[in-house]
Amino acid sequence: MISRDTSVIEALHIRKSFGDNVVLHDISMSVRRGEVVSILGPSGSGKSTFLRCLNRLEMPDSGEIKINGEYLGYREKNGKLYELRRREIAYQRRAVGMVFQRFNLFSHKTALENIVEAPIIVRKRMRNEARLHALELLDKVGLKEKADLYPSQLSGGQQQRVAIARALAMEPDLLLFDEPTSALDPELVGDVLRVMRDLANDGMTMIIVTHEIPFARDVSDRIIFMDKGYIVEQGAPEQVIGNPQAERTRKFLQLEGVQ
Repeated sequence: MISRDTSVIEALHIRKSFGDNVVLHDISMSVRRGEVVSILGPSGSGKSTFLRCLNRLEMPDSGEIKINGEYLGYREKNGKLYELRRREIAYQRRAVGMVFQRFNLFSHKTALENIVEAPIIVRKRMRNEARLHALELLDKVGLKEKADLYPSQLSGGQQQRVAIARALAMEPDLLLFDEPTSALDPELVGDVLRVMRDLANDGMTMIIVTHEIPFARDVSDRIIFMDKGYIVEQGAPEQVIGNPQAERTRKFLQLEGVQ
């Protein structure tokens, strides 16, 4: 049995720039197995860029990322790091699922087909096995009866729940959520948050970039507040949200109507 004290992901001294604009300044963090970490901060604080670095959708300019103790994108040999081939990086990335702001579903495939494709192609699952698992996941997110519908026939909230099921189909060790409710109409947000809350209760390791502060307070083991590419403050929700120590955190929460 794997201990909850084991780190699923470690980021060490991550720095990222776009031209002259430094987006991330020396960011370090680790997430234990079963931990839920929410990242808060204003737009432009580097939250989404950091999340994208964690699964190598963005390449950090410097720093290291480890998934389950192994360097992401590199192999260590005799004390030196050697860059992996693209296929090897894709194999490593299977351990990290990601749910985006926009749902990124294949418009020409049904909800069920969107979910079964990656397990068949990447994990070499038998089609019938992948289909049965996909139906279980659709049931888990409350959409089993929508299996044969296309994305255009689903609401935004339903599409996002299909996207969550698709990420779960790869049986990841870690799920990353990048503002998963920001593209939804307000009345559709609750269903997506309920699915995420269920995942947290089930012990899924998650990093959530979100503006849903009450939700983050309720489900998170730890809150990280970022601003201008720095981690300003982090700790338990009751500390960071209930009694923030940094003036910048307090001002942000006041603007969000929390303080």
